[in-house]
Amino acid sequence: MTASMPGVEAVRALLHPAQLRETVSTSGGYLDVLAAGEAPAEPERHSFAYNAMHSQALATVYERAWRPLAFTLATGLTTSTERRNAVADLHLSGEQRVLDVACGPGNFTHYLSERLSGDGVAVGFDISKPMLRRAVADNSGARVGYVRGDAGRLPFADNTFDAVCCFGALYLMPDPFTALDEMVRVLAPGGRIAIMTSYQGDVSALRPAVRAGSGLIGLRVFGRDTIPDVFAGAGLTDVEQRLRRVVQYVNATKPQS
Repeated sequence: MTASMPGVEAVRALLHPAQLRETVSTSGGYLDVLAAGEAPAEPERHSFAYNAMHSQALATVYERAWRPLAFTLATGLTTSTERRNAVADLHLSGEQRVLDVACGPGNFTHYLSERLSGDGVAVGFDISKPMLRRAVADNSGARVGYVRGDAGRLPFADNTFDAVCCFGALYLMPDPFTALDEMVRVLAPGGRIAIMTSYQGDVSALRPAVRAGSGLIGLRVFGRDTIPDVFAGAGLTDVEQRLRRVVQYVNATKPQS
């Protein structure tokens, strides 16, 4: 798999600034911003969950076995239902530019790219080399390309994307609120953002146990109002939230300027 594939070149054109587009490494079949000198913001101590997401073993089985089982138990939804809901939440169609933050092995990114047409492109963005190697091997295509970088410093100009999503990873990030700010920044006016992340639930007696267990493995648990409040505070409109067991889906629109 080489960096000359149409999807990869379409993604290169979106990088900012111009110097980055010219110098970014493509040796892995994806665009590696971190190899160009941008050091990632990492936690002081790597958690079990962080290390797992950077392992070749999990990258190999993530979409084939682990994620379908884990997320179906967490949400009660099948993977196919979750994907269809994401397309609806993002109002996805046509020649749109889509950013999938923390894309893992790219199954979701590739699915989104197949809903596009013409010059539409889906960009899978992740920090894990094993996950991106799997994405390039299994989920490349004419309208999809991958970038390695830090979600807290997205290498794109303001208002670049018509749709931005992050499904099942925000709770792993060392600074999720900076990452959310970045996602909103690169979203174009009129564009849609959709997030799937953790939810601590409304059973007060269970909250300490949920927080303690999540903390041991390195997962952040968000409250019911946290993500909607971040979106509202950023000026987004049409904020909608759906709660599913220990998971929440939140989507919103960036107003036209």
